[in-house]
Amino acid sequence: MSNPQEDDAVSPVTAAQVRHIAENGLYTSPTTIDPAAAGLAQALIATLDGSAEQPLLPADLQTLTEQVKAKASIGFPRITAHDGVRLSAHTIKLNGDEPRPVVIVPAGWTPFGWILFEYAYLQLALRGYHVLAYTPRGIGLTFPVTGGGYVDAPFTSGGTIDVAGPLDWADGSTVIDYAQEHLNPSRIAFLGESYGSGISQLVAAHDPAGRVDAVVALSTWGDLADSLYQNDTRHEAAVKALIAFTGGPEARKFDPATRQILHDFLTGQNLDDVVAWGKERSPHSYADETNARGVPTFLSNTWHETLFPAGQVVRHFEQLTAPKHLNLWIGDHAAPEGAGLSVPCSGPNVPVEEAFAWLDHHVLGAANGVPEWSPVRSQVMFTPSVREDAPSWSEVTTGTEQWYLTATSEAAHQDGGLVTTAPEPGWKREFTAGRLTDAVAVDEIIKTGQAEWQGNPKTYETDKFDRQHLAAWTSAPLPAARRVRGVPELTLTVRSTATETTLVAYLFDVSADHTARIITHEPFTFTELTPGENRTAVWRLQPAAYDLAAEHRLMLVLTSKDPLYSDASVADSTTTITSVDDSAARLVLPLG
Repeated sequence: MSNPQEDDAVSPVTAAQVRHIAENGLYTSPTTIDPAAAGLAQALIATLDGSAEQPLLPADLQTLTEQVKAKASIGFPRITAHDGVRLSAHTIKLNGDEPRPVVIVPAGWTPFGWILFEYAYLQLALRGYHVLAYTPRGIGLTFPVTGGGYVDAPFTSGGTIDVAGPLDWADGSTVIDYAQEHLNPSRIAFLGESYGSGISQLVAAHDPAGRVDAVVALSTWGDLADSLYQNDTRHEAAVKALIAFTGGPEARKFDPATRQILHDFLTGQNLDDVVAWGKERSPHSYADETNARGVPTFLSNTWHETLFPAGQVVRHFEQLTAPKHLNLWIGDHAAPEGAGLSVPCSGPNVPVEEAFAWLDHHVLGAANGVPEWSPVRSQVMFTPSVREDAPSWSEVTTGTEQWYLTATSEAAHQDGGLVTTAPEPGWKREFTAGRLTDAVAVDEIIKTGQAEWQGNPKTYETDKFDRQHLAAWTSAPLPAARRVRGVPELTLTVRSTATETTLVAYLFDVSADHTARIITHEPFTFTELTPGENRTAVWRLQPAAYDLAAEHRLMLVLTSKDPLYSDASVADSTTTITSVDDSAARLVLPLG
């Protein structure tokens, strides 16, 4: 989007551009929104506010705007927070005196603030809701001005980014105050995607008057601290991407205290303070408050999420006792619902339609079958037509299978083996640490998972895995299929010639032609090692729903580096994986 000081006309949007967004999602890179998506949002708003000097929209979207304008008034207020910060907002107020609920939508962490999901606001209005969308403080495009200073885009909010902290909770309550004064809603719901989803949950837990009647949290987090830092490993690439995606320079977007937290995270210092900061911003920390208020909560996440990995969302979901629902999808952050919130798709966007159905039942009072939904609904990788229901997360897994690591593989002689028959103590496998290999979780944050969602998961050529810089264990061809359902658990004994090292564990499904698809992964950093001495560790990989076909092979790979994560691996040090007894090298595979 252009500098708001420039008087650029909004460009017309073609049906082909709309199809492009629907088919390819919102992102052209991890930190770039597709200009077509931003252009469509501008065109919708210009049509609604009457500033369009020519027709800007395809016929179906033009009709949509006309339908909403016929039944509602459109506003673009600034809402003043308790500390004087002014929040950019947008309202759709339905006509008439009949009490209507309001859906409040805090924007995601994007340079475009609330405008990206204008299509969703129009859809909500047609369903019978007032809508109040706003940009959280500090978020949005900010432009340098010749001679010094900055100017904000119209959709940018003042202040600095609180990263879903107490100021954002208070802002949410202020926005509720505004809604009650200007929209007089019968009930109040919050719907958010990504950053807005965390804020939605936190406002529901903290609003002093307990005024939030339902929450929809898409591509969300439960525990921000665990999303950023787990197993002594920092999720570095995700944080760097978020810092680059605020819409302005870091020194303007964050206050000194937040900049210090970000600096400490990126440099690996004062991590106890970073964790405490993340826990304060975690809906999981306030599950008791949410439960006491009985807020119906709809959560959605993806199996290969690179910003807010699925495991911490699952743990949060299990802690909730109010009416709740968890959807897990193929792909990565915002891939399932992003396009559906932004443009009409060729058919119903199920992730968004189910989110709206949740609101329709819990806020509008629609008798639409939502109470009969199973609490957990999982899409199976990589078969998008298959979704499975479960009464709870714990019941997704119905059994487990022990796979033991062995010295050699029957199917891949350069690798160790994976067998279910008996443990094999006394072997070791070594590799040279500190080098990247072709075994990585994703090629690119968001984009790799977006391709998964569109039916094109990343393919690995396992013959190209550099065994000098990783270790691999491969099973024989499976005599029968396996339904992986739940959280795999890995137990390993490790030693290193260095005092610290990182291991990243990956599970792959390998076909007969030696190509593979990733099932799941997780890093683990070993600290305070004594060189040459063994350390046994147990770690849980990210959850998965994956069908391993008969005659395929299961492969476990361990590397020392992945671009997603910080690592403590020392270049050219030696990492040794060994099995000192019957229990020290095994993979527990969850089955369903």
